[in-house]
Amino acid sequence: MIRVEHERKDSWFQKIKYGKKLCAAGLSISLIVSTVLTGCELPGKSHRNNVYVPPASTDAASTEEPDVIGMSDEDATYASLEYLDLMTDEEKVGQLFTVNLEQLDDTKGEYYEHKKITKTMKENLRKYPVGGVILFSRNIWNRKQTKKLIRKLQKNAAMPMFISVDEEGGDVARIGNNKKMKTDTFPTMEEIGKTQDADYVYYMASTIGSQIGELGFNVDFAPVADVKTSEMNSEIGTRSFGDDPKKVAEFVSAYVKGLESQNICSTLKHFPGQGSSSGDTHQGSVDIDSSISKLRKIDFVPFVSGIEAGADFVMVSHISVSRVTETSEPASVSKLIMTTILREELDYSGLIITDAFDMACITDKYSAAEAAVKSFNAGADIILMPQDLPEAYDAILSKVKSGKITEKRLNDTVQRILKLKFQKGIMTLEDTAQKKMGD
Repeated sequence: MIRVEHERKDSWFQKIKYGKKLCAAGLSISLIVSTVLTGCELPGKSHRNNVYVPPASTDAASTEEPDVIGMSDEDATYASLEYLDLMTDEEKVGQLFTVNLEQLDDTKGEYYEHKKITKTMKENLRKYPVGGVILFSRNIWNRKQTKKLIRKLQKNAAMPMFISVDEEGGDVARIGNNKKMKTDTFPTMEEIGKTQDADYVYYMASTIGSQIGELGFNVDFAPVADVKTSEMNSEIGTRSFGDDPKKVAEFVSAYVKGLESQNICSTLKHFPGQGSSSGDTHQGSVDIDSSISKLRKIDFVPFVSGIEAGADFVMVSHISVSRVTETSEPASVSKLIMTTILREELDYSGLIITDAFDMACITDKYSAAEAAVKSFNAGADIILMPQDLPEAYDAILSKVKSGKITEKRLNDTVQRILKLKFQKGIMTLEDTAQKKMGD
């Protein structure tokens, strides 16, 4: 969890149209359905006109196709392999990181409210060609400023980036809870879980997807797939749909499909499920007393549902599951959790991203270098917010250069990243053509 405030041929090449990069994700569903289906108990509230907008049904919302261009699975595979062949080791390693703006420019301290790109950011985007950036509420002022910031970040990136945000709805809504952004707000997931159905969740997610896509975001770190079985759980709090695994699974699936309808990448969090925890991984180590059978029966259920619905990312938590791993190590550095269970047992083929690596449960145990290398070797594809970007980047690059991280392992991860970017239209064949000309 992120702090509350604060994943070849010439003949083929000619078949694919050069598409626009993903900066918008279609028309706002909320505007389309604002005149239909009245009488819902918990509609989304619009800052645009300060009235309640009733939700649409799943069928009604799904008729709207976002005005975006992406690639099929097969074409994205070819495109990603072709682009991969053009990349240096330095560029490949950069794709393994998603960072906040302070990690690109720390001259003004931690949690500085960067709202525009700086010279230092531009320099570091060239030096450390990261694969993604996350924005927080402190970086978001109004619509014009946010669009400009994202546009400038993409313009100065070595290659198109994932631009992510925690926009869950409810309490965690960096954009929706800022009235200047003029977007819709929604109740907490806990309240929705008690009073609403999957159609409402789909409507909410498609609306969120449309509205953040209009700003230039292409990744939402949502939905929360945790089954909240402990009332002492303050870290998840009202962000879970409830304590019924089947109901949470249904709502998670609808949420994923809603985001995907707007071509926004979805993220299941926080694997392997931290709904039973009573501690806070921001503050230190947290161990949950769960057996593998309990995880399979309760916690894994929504993740399986979300994976089947097409989730693009799974975010791995820093909780420990000592009864399963027989160690106190966080899940985000555990090969058993990420590779054996998530990849192999649950048959997940998308991107694995860690929770933020600047959280105390990581920084208290590991250096930035140790955490990055350990997590990547355990199966992570993307490391979120390392405590020290240069240290983490250099550590993995050094392991690659020495052969301790194999070329195959690195290429497998980077190809997955590139493939998703091509699928979503974040990257296009134009990027490949420009890369060839640049080389």
